[in-house]
Amino acid sequence: MVKREIVEKIKAYDTIIIHRHVRPDPDAIGSQVGLKKMIELSFPQKKVYAVGEEDPSLNFFARMDDIPDETFEGALIIVCDTANTGRISDQRYLKGKEIIKIDHHPNEDAYGDINWVDTSASSTSELIYELYLSNQAIWKINEEVARLIYGGIVGDTGRFLFPSTTNKTFQYAAELIEYPFDRQALYDGLYEVDPKIAKLRGYVLQNLSITPSGMTAIKLTKDILEQYGVSPIETSKLVGTLGDIKGLRAWAFFIEEPGVIRVRLRSKGPIINELASRYNGGGHPRAAGASVYSWEEADALISELDALCSRQ
Repeated sequence: MVKREIVEKIKAYDTIIIHRHVRPDPDAIGSQVGLKKMIELSFPQKKVYAVGEEDPSLNFFARMDDIPDETFEGALIIVCDTANTGRISDQRYLKGKEIIKIDHHPNEDAYGDINWVDTSASSTSELIYELYLSNQAIWKINEEVARLIYGGIVGDTGRFLFPSTTNKTFQYAAELIEYPFDRQALYDGLYEVDPKIAKLRGYVLQNLSITPSGMTAIKLTKDILEQYGVSPIETSKLVGTLGDIKGLRAWAFFIEEPGVIRVRLRSKGPIINELASRYNGGGHPRAAGASVYSWEEADALISELDALCSRQ
């Protein structure tokens, strides 16, 4: 059983370094740091680190560790919530001795010495809780671990609205909220937005145009972001803005950064992760990300998304 293999590997190493994907979301942080804290509680003699670039909007949730290169020598690497190696935040993971992958995305890049991938899970945070449940004689959690895992589940299920939410997800959530963390503060941190984001959201809605196939694309150029005083990483708060619009089946946000245009794709029906994979990305069937390197390439992706909505 893969969960037993993971436990045995964790027992065997003194140093464990946990990674997740670039441009983190609550599930990436929740599963990564939730696992870190769970290992620290259960095996207090071990040195456990969580690494990767930070998103300031999620600093309230958890912070990353800053470690030198030599820490990776002979370490066990665990990568959470990351479908492919190109999206692993902090590429020093390659300096470790062995790699474990824990994820709920389609396993198109089966990297690592141990793979635990379950696409039926609502989130990778849900899998971390299952790791705890698999052997409660070994594993310990407290209110901080519960907060991180619960926050990750909430984030990746859209507050339990997405189809990935199952009876099991609700059961785990019910068990996690038995721990006395401040749920209101957690929700405020996850969903409150700065006024400048609210104003940019207004711009997005005012400039919305839906094609006959039910698709729309929003281009947030460098000039627009500067006009509203919003950094590219802060635009993650916008991606769900269009989800409640009647007749909209799929949408794409294009965010201009130095040297690249990041793409956030969402769908209420058409399968979009294969499209994302053709544009340097990937993800879930209805939630994916990609990267393009010119506005001409962005227009090509838009045309493909429109055609996809027409077919499906």
